[in-house]
Amino acid sequence: MFRVRFHGRGGQGAKTASQILSSALFLEGFEVQDAPRYGAERRGAAMFAYVRAARAPIQERGVIARPDLVVAIDDTLATMPAAAVLQGVAQDTVVLIQSAEPAEAWRPRLNAPCELLVLAPPPGAAAQAEAPFGGVRCAGAAARLLGVVGRASLERALEAELAGLGERLIEQNRVHALAGFDALAPHAGRVRGDAPRAAEAPPDWIAVPLDDAAIAAPDIHATGTSAASPTGLWRVLRPVIDYEHCKRCVWVCGTYCPDSAIRAGEDGRPNIDYDHCKGCMVCVTVCPPHAIHAVPEREAA
Repeated sequence: MFRVRFHGRGGQGAKTASQILSSALFLEGFEVQDAPRYGAERRGAAMFAYVRAARAPIQERGVIARPDLVVAIDDTLATMPAAAVLQGVAQDTVVLIQSAEPAEAWRPRLNAPCELLVLAPPPGAAAQAEAPFGGVRCAGAAARLLGVVGRASLERALEAELAGLGERLIEQNRVHALAGFDALAPHAGRVRGDAPRAAEAPPDWIAVPLDDAAIAAPDIHATGTSAASPTGLWRVLRPVIDYEHCKRCVWVCGTYCPDSAIRAGEDGRPNIDYDHCKGCMVCVTVCPPHAIHAVPEREAA
């Protein structure tokens, strides 16, 4: 059995990549599963999708805890603990990161007992957020690493999954998927889906004593707060205010901001709380004088 996880941010195509790969495996005669797992279901938030494929009926269910192949579509997630990209990675796991930096730069950062490969992102993208074909590129690369998917099956699967997008977009996606497929040709069949693995021990039952209802009842006695949750980590594009053109109409951008991350300062100018700005770019769209611009997070940092 092959067990594959795709990690990305909402909107980068991790779910689509898993669907293309599973369809290609199905065309090659495999039984398949594929499913996405979302967190906040917001663009830019960390999420993942997983694929299982076997020649026999698949009895496993749920999230893959012990993957054979992990694909990070966005390299900013690789070192983010909350994204759990390296969860369950072992010595025989292959980790593929789409990044402009070489594998030599990533090995000391990850310090993980696995084989690490790097796939160059689509050319011409100034930032990962501006790489709309990164997901299909990784789907093609993953298909090559498994070594059981032919070029024709990959193309047929891509056409089936993207059928509603029109011929022009399908052709663009095909070019990038095949580019990823060809780029990993030296590593074809590197993923060993049939590698022997130790049986996982079942979880132990925990005996919970029967306490008085005042103690055991599932009541919440304290107010919750989102202030301690730094949701700005989701952001790949940062809204930046050009105060020379700002008209201080903060009631516009401040009202439309879905997270109340824009508020007026003492001088009346809008200020953005980057700890809680998720990078949805609504403020960029609604700003009347067009004084707010989207800047790739890496440039802003």
